[in-house]
Amino acid sequence: MTFIDQVLPSGLRVVIEPMDAVASAAAGFLVRTGARDEVPEQAGVSHFLEHMCFKGTPKRSWHDITIGFDDLGSTYNAFTSKERTFYFGWVRRGDLAAQIELLADMMRSTLPPDEFATEKNVILEEIAMSRDQIEHHVYDLIHERAFDGHPLGWPVLGDEKTVARLTRDEMHAYFSQRYHPANMVLVVAGNVDPREVLDFAERLCDGWPASAPRPQRGLPGRFAPGTAMLHLERFKQHSVCWCYPGPALIDERDSEAADALAAILGGSNSRFFWNIVQQGIAPVASAWRVDYSDCGLMVLFGFCEPEHAPALSVALQREAERVTREGVTDEELGRVKNRRRTSLVVEAESPYHRLTQLADDVDVFGRPRTVAERMEAVESLTRERLAEYLERWPITRDGLMVSVGPRRWPEA
Repeated sequence: MTFIDQVLPSGLRVVIEPMDAVASAAAGFLVRTGARDEVPEQAGVSHFLEHMCFKGTPKRSWHDITIGFDDLGSTYNAFTSKERTFYFGWVRRGDLAAQIELLADMMRSTLPPDEFATEKNVILEEIAMSRDQIEHHVYDLIHERAFDGHPLGWPVLGDEKTVARLTRDEMHAYFSQRYHPANMVLVVAGNVDPREVLDFAERLCDGWPASAPRPQRGLPGRFAPGTAMLHLERFKQHSVCWCYPGPALIDERDSEAADALAAILGGSNSRFFWNIVQQGIAPVASAWRVDYSDCGLMVLFGFCEPEHAPALSVALQREAERVTREGVTDEELGRVKNRRRTSLVVEAESPYHRLTQLADDVDVFGRPRTVAERMEAVESLTRERLAEYLERWPITRDGLMVSVGPRRWPEA
């Protein structure tokens, strides 16, 4: 028995991976909504709502919720992304039922009015703090330009205006539309009895109000190459990025190749490390995939002294051209595959890691994937596969160059 995948009478889907060799279990509620599902005037509501689900239910105060996790000894958290919101906890096997009950209770939050204004100030402070980190400016500008006019271009946090004007009634309407069984999945991994989990989940979620599934998502428009520059004098370092269209997560074959290429170019002992960092051009140079269910980007980036920005840009392009022209070596590919093999083996022994993998798979592919399936994708990687990838997803032309920092470069 690999997975149990069942839809309860309430409409809630439950996906379970039993792991008999461990002594713990992890559970989480995947809510299939995120920043890309928001309307412009409510940008940030998904993330704000995540905070509010910790603030009170008909049964618990925010204090009870916080203490409840600690009483279980839980490793817990929640996050909101562009495409989903996930609440989870990892506990000893005997505490799993209590953990699921606590998480399920949070999914019926009362959005306490007396906590709404307080938490709004917390979110506004979080937005202000993000303005103090150049990485946030880089990330936001890349999305703003690469996904111009599409919800993927909006910050997950929202901005000061949209969060400040958001009302509790507006949040409650969004909550009612999205936090219901047809738009949620309970994911469980670890040493569990699947029948017990299913019976318990059915009792817990019986009577949850039904609603329509998440509205259809629109695809972003055509990628527009060019240049985007943001002048920010208060930072000492300058960031240079080259962005190119990349595969969507749903494209399993090209996604694995993209991950391998990013590691060869910008991972540990990578080409960027030896030919950019070790050459004194920039202290940081790497490659990063922006990957969503239906679209993606490959980003080559670095941080440097402002006067080195042109040299960093040239160096990033030089390495992209060289790997396209010459391909990768057997040694490079072997190192990347071995790191991925080890990572998959280690993660397979952890209910926490399997929980997050299953949540991603169910949301993107509509089904959970075994560790063996993931390993097969790694084993199928060859130099020829990466060469084919670079033909389909070139990183030497029609790029978007993003420059952020204290230097006005390139000049308009």
